[in-house]
Amino acid sequence: MEAVTNKPSSLSDPDYAAFAWGRYRRLMRWMTLVAAIAIIGALAYLHASIGPLRWQVILATVAGVGLTVLLGAALMGLAFLSSGSGHDQDVADFEEKR
Repeated sequence: MEAVTNKPSSLSDPDYAAFAWGRYRRLMRWMTLVAAIAIIGALAYLHASIGPLRWQVILATVAGVGLTVLLGAALMGLAFLSSGSGHDQDVADFEEKR
């Protein structure tokens, strides 16, 4: 078994942390645009399928589609951030020490 060093994670480095979180915020800005396109597409589909929509249906569609796309993007982005910054490896190294 290889000795585990107590090196700080990459997000402990302020320069790398600023880069990683900036990349995450940029991803979320793009995914906000994707969510808006998905909302417009869903509303267009509903309007073509059932005709004029009541405001409750529009609000529910905006909330449901928009939040689903953004939540999925946020969670996947955090998974990539965790993996790319070395946090996943830190957990694996900690488990090997125990």
